[in-house]
Amino acid sequence: MIINYLKLKEDNLMAKQESNFLKVKCGDCENHQIIFDHAASTVKCVICGKTLVEPKGGRSKIYAQIVEVLEH
Repeated sequence: MIINYLKLKEDNLMAKQESNFLKVKCGDCENHQIIFDHAASTVKCVICGKTLVEPKGGRSKIYAQIVEVLEH
């Protein structure tokens, strides 16, 4: 009984990954770029300058097409 309780407590303490790096494609020039989905600042395309991501206090507003979710 004690062992099961300790295992349950350990599982609940482990943090779940809720943020991701994303590969996105710019809608204007089709450049691929890697961004963080919880960006703290505006991210613009390095080729054409279009805004790809804006911070929104938690998860960011993403204006580009998500191509792939990258593994950590």
